[in-house]
Amino acid sequence: MTSKNVVVTGGAGFIGSNLVEELAKEHHVKVIDDLSTGHIENLDQIRGVEFIPGSITDLDLLREVFSDVDWVFHQAALPSVPRSIEDPISSNRVNVDGTLNVLVAARDCGADKVVYASSSSVYGDTPTLPKQEDMTSNPKSPYAITKLAGEYYCRIFSDIYGLKTVSLRYFNVFGPRQDPRSQYAAVIPLFITKILNRTPPTIFGDGTQTRDFTFVKDVVQANIRAMESGAVGVFNIACGRQIVLNDLADEIMKITGIETQKVYEPPRAGDIKDSLADISRAREILGYEPRFELNSGLAETIRWFQKS
Repeated sequence: MTSKNVVVTGGAGFIGSNLVEELAKEHHVKVIDDLSTGHIENLDQIRGVEFIPGSITDLDLLREVFSDVDWVFHQAALPSVPRSIEDPISSNRVNVDGTLNVLVAARDCGADKVVYASSSSVYGDTPTLPKQEDMTSNPKSPYAITKLAGEYYCRIFSDIYGLKTVSLRYFNVFGPRQDPRSQYAAVIPLFITKILNRTPPTIFGDGTQTRDFTFVKDVVQANIRAMESGAVGVFNIACGRQIVLNDLADEIMKITGIETQKVYEPPRAGDIKDSLADISRAREILGYEPRFELNSGLAETIRWFQKS
């Protein structure tokens, strides 16, 4: 494939840096990140990447950086359901206003396509499983609302302005470079770091809730397939399998060889009970196929945490 000029917003973050690492093998990649949740160290070992410090809330900066861009991978966001409940205004400013800025800049600068990082949280706690893209959304948090608003903006920019857009609904992504230090950290890095430190992992609820966990390298694959294809619209990106959180903790203990007790606390506001994706649309249209089972993804992630 001909080398492209690529921008990755949020490219110093967990998912963004994994995506940048793969894209930089064939393309010229610019990264925009204000490092509010990302880390510049995530880019240290990746050659040929141009880093631009700044925020997606700065439209003038985006227009400058996008001036010669072919592809835009929009990963930047203020993540976390609990964070959005505590501070909905900041979540809206970054995730909604920032996404609108990205789309405007991409449109004005003649980008070929935007691939947008959405979230399974847009489904909410609807009882029907697996989740399909044509289901009615029922967001349960400000974060979920911001992600759904971003999807709507993507669709409108395709319909009205002819800017091709794809929205990928990520389901519980995990893998190397995921930050366990934030109070809003995701469950797998929290479990791994707690267990490696021989302290009990905390489970909010009774641990019978389920999630569809997705290894980050599969998410990278999905992003690149979405960009290289002629597809537009919304796609679930997941493994397509459920795991109970109690079993997840047990599996991490098995891989590490470290046994510890689990600690249970009340469920958090905005959390859902069960999640499972129907990924048939991504398979059929994008050619997406998960390559990593949970166990192999966990083993690679644990090795990274042990080295770090």
